[in-house]
Amino acid sequence: MKKIKYMVVLGCILMLGMISCNDWLDVNTDPDNPNNETALLANRLPWIQKFYQYSAGVTNMRTSCQSGVYYSNSANNTYLAVTWACQPGSTTTSYQTWFVAAAANLNDMYNTAQKQGAYHYMAAADVMHALGFMEMLDLYGEIPYTEALGASVSPAYDDGKTVFEGCIAKLDEAIELFGKAQESGAEQFSAGDMWNGGNVNKWLKLSYGLKARYLLKLSKKAEFSPDALLDCLSKAPQSNADNTVAVCYNKKDDVTDYLFGDPIMTNGNFDYVAWGSNQRISKYYYDLLTNMRGSGVEDPRMSKIVPAMMVNMKLSTDGKVMSYEWLRSKGVDFYGPSERLLKGGATSIALYTYADKDTDVKYSFAGALPADRTAFINGLNAGNYNYTADADAVTVTYPKGSHFINNGNYILAGDTVYVNLRQYSTLTGGSDEMDMNWYASTSGKSAGAVASTGSFQIRPNSDQEILTYHEMCFIKAEVYMRKGEKANALTAYKDGIKAHMDMMQTKLTEWQSAGYDNPDMMPMDISKMSSYLASAAVCQDAGSLTMADIMLQKYVAMGCSLENWNDMRRFNYSAGNIGSFGMVYPGYGRSPLFAGQAEITGTTPTDPTYWMRRWRMPNALELQYNTVNAMAANKHAMDLNIWCYPVWWDCATDDEYNNYIK
Repeated sequence: MKKIKYMVVLGCILMLGMISCNDWLDVNTDPDNPNNETALLANRLPWIQKFYQYSAGVTNMRTSCQSGVYYSNSANNTYLAVTWACQPGSTTTSYQTWFVAAAANLNDMYNTAQKQGAYHYMAAADVMHALGFMEMLDLYGEIPYTEALGASVSPAYDDGKTVFEGCIAKLDEAIELFGKAQESGAEQFSAGDMWNGGNVNKWLKLSYGLKARYLLKLSKKAEFSPDALLDCLSKAPQSNADNTVAVCYNKKDDVTDYLFGDPIMTNGNFDYVAWGSNQRISKYYYDLLTNMRGSGVEDPRMSKIVPAMMVNMKLSTDGKVMSYEWLRSKGVDFYGPSERLLKGGATSIALYTYADKDTDVKYSFAGALPADRTAFINGLNAGNYNYTADADAVTVTYPKGSHFINNGNYILAGDTVYVNLRQYSTLTGGSDEMDMNWYASTSGKSAGAVASTGSFQIRPNSDQEILTYHEMCFIKAEVYMRKGEKANALTAYKDGIKAHMDMMQTKLTEWQSAGYDNPDMMPMDISKMSSYLASAAVCQDAGSLTMADIMLQKYVAMGCSLENWNDMRRFNYSAGNIGSFGMVYPGYGRSPLFAGQAEITGTTPTDPTYWMRRWRMPNALELQYNTVNAMAANKHAMDLNIWCYPVWWDCATDDEYNNYIK
């Protein structure tokens, strides 16, 4: 690993005065000559938090492709979602952002805080350490750890057990330090805490909640302790008021950071899911929002998570949208029949544009099946499109004021049903703080033709969730289920669903009060929330509650989160061979477009190597510059199929783990 220390925080300190809404990002002792000795704690912590949010954002997005939440037609991410021919280009950003931009500053912050007796900053450094290094363990397995932040330019690697135990030890120390009063004269914790405003009680609950999250990873192991986990949960968040989130903004005075060029104030999930035009909701996720437990009941959260676009638009004489209907996105199918992708290819879902005039598109059917041509024409008739047809081609006229695919490949013509997840911020195409919709073209924006309303969790101004009460509820439900206490499990399961709805409703109400007019940013119908909780979509009887019920509702609530992929690995995806819990993620499996024979080498679902289980180390950062240490830690570090080798916590025993790496 190439070691880059100090430069991130010191460079960022020079930018602090540019940010008007975050008072803690202010000045250094000597702003003209900053260095690692004089940098204020109140300047270090928020930037460590921010760059962790970047690392978490890209990790959340890419693992959400792996866990089936999102489809992407970006090659690297499509490989993670659809073909499983996993590519090295997927793995660098999370690693680089954490080690270079955040972790390199942890020791300096801790040591400066220790000199001052600023115990709460020391504790925060410990918590940030645990958050980031556990993420690295989850992704890569073996990493530089005990030597990672020292002087060596080629630090030794540690195995997963060492990293895991080190992170737990950091949380234990954080809990102890948060229990101490800071020394007189120490910097005020509230001056630098971007997440909880210096609320030590919330940090304590965050520490216990993270410990519960991490101890849950041991569920395959004999040392897994449900009671130890429940003890942590009793001291973790007890309501949504205890959530730790990063409040994010879409502001005209936002600036980009000098390392990555990303807006500083926006949600890290937005930066990777919704900045560009590649991501869409999957059918797997969509179906859970519309047909959980085969109930046919639509989740009231669906219209806040699944984006919509304007269709059937009527324009005024000056080209402005006067009337329209909303088209809610379909989910992209890549686990089931996958008919659309099998016809066009894994990356073929096309991006629509706006017709600023009547536009003809000629579709060739030379060599196509007659049934395909007939189905295409039937679709045009159903949509009342004007067209002409001859033996080999169909020419469609898309009227001014419509969204269409500007490509003569007939297979792509219907891709307007897959509404893009893209949203604007003031620095990525938007000009109005109150309008984060995406528009398919400049003329479409001028007309007011919304091409995507966006999605709740990934807006520029969505709260980035660090640890939430609803996650704690679902962990509690799982633990009680493992203990055979199904009545308690049912209560916690239902509490988790309600907590997530309530958290969403609070934010939606806040957006409404702020004056946003995007319908997907408006509050849910309270009666529909109540009806859903009492419906067949939610298990109502402890005797019939299954682990799948718990984990699929958790999957919906966590959404864009690494934790869904962690959970899938703990339950061996849809193999159905963990305890007596049966198939926990039914319908999730290899796509018909699977092409990862070299990367994912197992041949049966009960073989751990049948599934994606880790990321390969970044070529440019580790396998090229620190090869000897990488290979010493894992003899398969350079192999293509390292992607299917379980990390330490994903193995039942140390012997099983060592058989994979030695």
